[in-house]
Amino acid sequence: MKILHVDTNHPLLIEQFAELGFENHEDYTSSKEEIEAKIHLYDGLVIRSRFTIDEEFLNKAINLKFIGRVGAGLENIAIRHAKEKGVFLANAPEGNRNAVGEHALGMLLSLMNNLTKAHREVRKGKWDREGNRGVELDGKTIGIIGYGNMGKAFAQKLKGFDVEILCYDIKGGVGDENARQVGILELQQKSDVISLHVPQNDLSIGMVNTEFINAFSKSFWLINTARGKCVVTKDLVEGLKSGKILGAGLDVLEYEKKSFENMFTKRPKPFKYLRKAGNVILTPHVGGWTVESKEKLAQTIVDKIKAEFC
Repeated sequence: MKILHVDTNHPLLIEQFAELGFENHEDYTSSKEEIEAKIHLYDGLVIRSRFTIDEEFLNKAINLKFIGRVGAGLENIAIRHAKEKGVFLANAPEGNRNAVGEHALGMLLSLMNNLTKAHREVRKGKWDREGNRGVELDGKTIGIIGYGNMGKAFAQKLKGFDVEILCYDIKGGVGDENARQVGILELQQKSDVISLHVPQNDLSIGMVNTEFINAFSKSFWLINTARGKCVVTKDLVEGLKSGKILGAGLDVLEYEKKSFENMFTKRPKPFKYLRKAGNVILTPHVGGWTVESKEKLAQTIVDKIKAEFC
């Protein structure tokens, strides 16, 4: 099979595909239109997030047997159309779940202990101990929304703390020894922390809005390592201003482009607030972006394609 790689990834992808007898072609610079014009020549496509794979693209990929998406989600692919055309879709949430779990925990501990705020102040010569008094995680209730690979990894990282862990998911029976599955009302009644681990879809887009925030019985910390469009930024800012949200750790932003590789050109007003807020941590969509996860993601894709076609 002829495989086209349009994003750079760990070299093991190409090495192991070659060992399987696949013919690898690399094109990391051509535009989507240029790739579209030659995609009919290929049996497989390996992509990360450089552009979206829409219906028009798929219609031109007349010989395509699989798409390997080196990442957790498939929202940059027209999934239904791909399946209708018999294209096997392989993504790799298993590959970066540990990295995401560690990142979410790091963000939470940093928020609760004012680490980034204190760091900025000390660098400016300000020594404010009382203003940076922290809050301990022990004794808190952690609510995890979305209990798949990422949510389970975060719960596992919390095992060493004296906390209650609740999970909410549209699928039943996903709770385990690390988290008790509950309904949304119990989650909103008990949680001190909310961590999002959901895919981007019609149910999750705009999920965290004013109505959602105000439904919580207690003020809470919010961690989002999932997708930026799950949170309505202007409503989040209002929650931060009112104190309903105690702090936010955001690895993803509503304003990211669909490819997730770049942010935006304009600077919306809510984002300006987030940049300056002392109780907000922002990172550039790197929750699953570690040295180790780069290799794990690639290996997961190889293993899934090998199992399906070899």
